[in-house]
Amino acid sequence: MKSKAILTAQVSKQIEFYDLDPMQIVWHGNYVKYFEDARCALLDLIGYNYDQMDLSGYLWPIVDMRIKYVNSAKFKQKVSIIAGLVEYENRIKIEYRVVDSDTEQVLTKGYTVQAAVNRKTGEMEFVSPPVFLNKIAQYL
Repeated sequence: MKSKAILTAQVSKQIEFYDLDPMQIVWHGNYVKYFEDARCALLDLIGYNYDQMDLSGYLWPIVDMRIKYVNSAKFKQKVSIIAGLVEYENRIKIEYRVVDSDTEQVLTKGYTVQAAVNRKTGEMEFVSPPVFLNKIAQYL
C-alpha cells in the first residue's frame, strides 16, 4: 500500500534485550517509544519539534493513537521506523511503520493524532496555527 504522506522521516535501531518481554519479543508498549523517535525525526525535519512548538505558543498533545501489531520484532533485529505526515491543516496526523531493515517486512504500524493547544489559554485550536502551516508550506 502506497503512503499518502506529505513528508517522511526514518530512524533505525537494533532491538535491545531490555526492550523484550518474557516471550522474547519486543514488549508491545515499546512501539510507542519507537513511534516517538521517528516522530521527533520528522518534526526536526520540519523545524518544529517540541521546543519550537512551546516557543511558538502552542502545545501539541497526542489526542489519539492506534497501533496494529503485525509481526514480532526480536532481539538484535535491525528495524527501521518510518513516520509520515498525512494531515496538517486541522491537526497533525502521522502514520508509522516499523519494518525489518533487511527484508522490509512490516512488523508494526499505526498512527498518532496531535491537536494544537494555545499555551496561554489552554484552549484546543480547531485549525493548525499559522506558524505550523508556514513550516509545512515549504514541502507542498
